[in-house]
Amino acid sequence: METFRMFLETLSLLILPLLIVGFPLYGLLRRVPVYEVFVEGAREGFDVAVRIIPYLVGILFAIGMFRASGAMDFLVELLRPVLRPLQIPPEVLPMAILRPLTGSGSAAVVLDLIQRYGEESLIVKIAAVMFGSTETTFYVLAVYFGAVGITKTRHAVPAGLIADITAMLLAIYLVQWLFA
Repeated sequence: METFRMFLETLSLLILPLLIVGFPLYGLLRRVPVYEVFVEGAREGFDVAVRIIPYLVGILFAIGMFRASGAMDFLVELLRPVLRPLQIPPEVLPMAILRPLTGSGSAAVVLDLIQRYGEESLIVKIAAVMFGSTETTFYVLAVYFGAVGITKTRHAVPAGLIADITAMLLAIYLVQWLFA
């Protein structure tokens, strides 16, 4: 188990530098004008950012109202008896609810958990792994699909939510297995 943990720690230190260097090198090997393609992508990204602002404001407003109204705390307390037997810490429920909706809202949840329980606590580790292994599904659908005019999402919502739920449950159980 200790060897596996050391392997994961080493891999986590190397993965980002390898990606940052690897992608441009791969492009150069394929004779892609890397800088020009990067600048073109940045220009397109800026155009998309301008188009998504109304969708972003709407979703952030709704999430802010949900949290400020106390509905989140009420929901956590309501589900506490159901989550305990499943070995799911009720404290990570706000992360599970907010992560498919917003990245900034779920980052605020992680920061709040760090302040409450400390950065080395099991709850914070679970929330951090949830944050890194799931997607802001509804945010992506609302903002990006809205920006390009897609109105029929068909299987995108169920597929995204199934992936999110699977990643969240795996985060809970794998972190408990590795660190408990």
